[in-house]
Amino acid sequence: MLIAVDHGNKQIKTVHTPPFTSGLIQSDTPGFGTDALAYRGKYYTLTDQRIPYRRDKTEDERFFILTLFAIAHEIEAMGQYSGSLMRVQLAVGLPPAHFGVQAKRFINYFNGRGAVAFQFKGKPYAIFIENTACFPQSFSAAAATVKNLASFPRALVVDIGGFTADYVRLRNGVPDMAACDSLENGVILLYNRICAKANAELDILLEESEIDRILRGEDQDAAPEVIALTEREAQEFINDLLSGLRERMLELKSGKVIFLGGGATLLRRQIEASGKIGQAIFVEDINANAKGYEYLYRLQHSGR
Repeated sequence: MLIAVDHGNKQIKTVHTPPFTSGLIQSDTPGFGTDALAYRGKYYTLTDQRIPYRRDKTEDERFFILTLFAIAHEIEAMGQYSGSLMRVQLAVGLPPAHFGVQAKRFINYFNGRGAVAFQFKGKPYAIFIENTACFPQSFSAAAATVKNLASFPRALVVDIGGFTADYVRLRNGVPDMAACDSLENGVILLYNRICAKANAELDILLEESEIDRILRGEDQDAAPEVIALTEREAQEFINDLLSGLRERMLELKSGKVIFLGGGATLLRRQIEASGKIGQAIFVEDINANAKGYEYLYRLQHSGR
């Protein structure tokens, strides 16, 4: 079965299930959680405290364990569970700036492990990852979710994620590899900036989830000065990001600019208020990259 996983620094996304935070707690005992995953004598549960940023996600086993959670969720969602060995084709992705250097290493991180046995929610799983394919983020999402993409003479895709803001320029739906890169301007940097200023200027300790609620207009109990600081820093963050793209000779006021990723959805108001964008298209499907990996994998293997 084909399973696509988008390994975000903030969240893990798949095609058929809601995203979950890229955070784990490891223990030697099952603990009290009902969603524990047992693997190689250790027990893992998900947490809202994400793993610190990893440029190279193959440095340790944590992103592999997160992938096991994602695979188990997808198997259940698709009704494909079997008590015998389940063969998996895995579609994953990397930011454009990391793709050339890390793609082979990321593929090898999943391949060659043989049969992998684990338990999830008390149920035994046995999987064999028989093939892994890796694709560039942002373009993958646009290819799968934007209708008539090939009809746009010129478009810029901007994917604002946890740690990176990836961009690629398209001409009639074809990526221009000379205008394809990743900026370390994801929302985690915005969180850090807001938290530092709230602590220094207001003597308040903010959590990332509180910042999310303020930016979504969902936190009615936040102090007015906290809301004002958060909104101001978010607008400045977006203005700086868009100015950085313009400095790279990327046109924002002609052609279409396609915004993807959880960061773009979170900061849509600030993007629209910037005055720097001509025609903006927002893809608000948080699972868009995962759907893109699945779509491109099927295209890649359709003739086999």
